[in-house]
Order: sequence, then C-alpha cells, then structure tokens
Amino acid sequence: MKNCLLFLLLSIASLPLLSQDLQMHYDFRHYPTLYFQYFKNQDSGKAFIKPGSFLLKIQADLQGQKHNIGQAYVQVSQSFRCWKPNIFLSLQYSGGLGVTEPKQYSFYINNAYSVGLAYPFQWKGAWLSAVLSCKYIPYNKPTRDPMLTFYWWTAYFHYKLEFSGNCSTWTENKDHGDDYTADQQGKRIFFFGEPQMWYNFNKTLSLGTKLNLYYHIYTTDGILQAYPTAAIRFKL
Repeated sequence: MKNCLLFLLLSIASLPLLSQDLQMHYDFRHYPTLYFQYFKNQDSGKAFIKPGSFLLKIQADLQGQKHNIGQAYVQVSQSFRCWKPNIFLSLQYSGGLGVTEPKQYSFYINNAYSVGLAYPFQWKGAWLSAVLSCKYIPYNKPTRDPMLTFYWWTAYFHYKLEFSGNCSTWTENKDHGDDYTADQQGKRIFFFGEPQMWYNFNKTLSLGTKLNLYYHIYTTDGILQAYPTAAIRFKL
C-alpha cells in the first residue's frame, strides 16, 4: 500500500496542472477552511492503459488558536482502464491529522485505501460518476468494507451557475482493536456528502456555498449533521 501511495504522489508532480482552484470557506461553526483542488478527466481511447479521472484535494481547517491550522486532510484518487467497456479501475488514498487543546488529545485521521470500479456517464447535460469500491482502514483490528461514492457536476444559465459535489456511504467494524471500542460488535454505517453551488462572475472568480453532511463521522449518535459554508473560489 505504501508503494502504491508513493507512486500516486510522484504521479502528481508530473501532471500538467491546467485546471485547478483555490477555495476559502467560512464554516458557520466559526472557522475558515482552505481548499486546494485539482481535477482532470482524461480518457484518450488510444493508449493500452487509458487514464480516467484524477482528483487531488487538500483541506486545511483553520480552527486552532488564532486561526492556526487545526486539522489537515488530503485525498488523492486515480482511475484507469485497459479494456473497451467504459468502466474504470479506481484507486484512492485519504488521510490527515488534527491538533487539539490540550495537545495530548491530538489525533490522526486514519489512512484509508480504496480500490474499486468507477462508471462515468452523462445524463441530461450533467457529468456523473458512480464508484463502488472496497475500503481498507488499518486500525489495530483492520476493517475492509464496501463503499459507494457518487460524483456530479452540472451547469445552468450558460455556465454562470454550477451545482456539483459528491457523497459517500460505507460501513466499518465497530471494534477497532483498542480499549475504547473493545466491547463493541457489528458494523456501523457512515455517510458523508458535500453538495455545493457556485455563481461564476467570470472564468476566475466565483462565490458559493457548500453543505457539509455527516452521519457517524463526528458522533456515534444516529443523527445527520449539516454544516453550511459561505465561500469564494479562484480558478488558477
């Protein structure tokens, strides 16, 4: 797994970054968040190994003292195929860390590795992609579970208004092999979504909003948490 991650990170350095954006969100939990995001959709249809979509997302939550970075997260994924059907093999890595006060309660966002199949398609002018994968998290007692992810992007009014985002649902073992979860049994269902809307003033500047949706991410209580943001985006 580490060798696969190294290969992906080295691949990032060789990409011609032609389309990328920087976003600043104000989360109404009273802290700003910086995003750097790069997405590329490529399928030459000629080479033996045909690259599909590539996504790199780096997130920094400025929730520490005096708005220092309190949490950082990175996600990188690549799909490819070497066959005719428009179904891609998809690889993904995500992970991060968080700093708390007092410092001894700081934490890791556990590494997660996913491999699966992605199916990109169009419907009524929208660009869509469904990904079914197996997600591996190396807890003390590792968990290997199915994950379903859905991406979408569409535009209205001659690309002035964009509606995009993604959502994922998956399961994990309740027992992570540590003292805190040792007596728990069975699986827990998770959900994460981030639908977003943008108004484009021009090719560079946009204003928008994003709704962060969490189920069993921050709490084991069976509640859906929703946190909106106000945002500005610069396409670089």
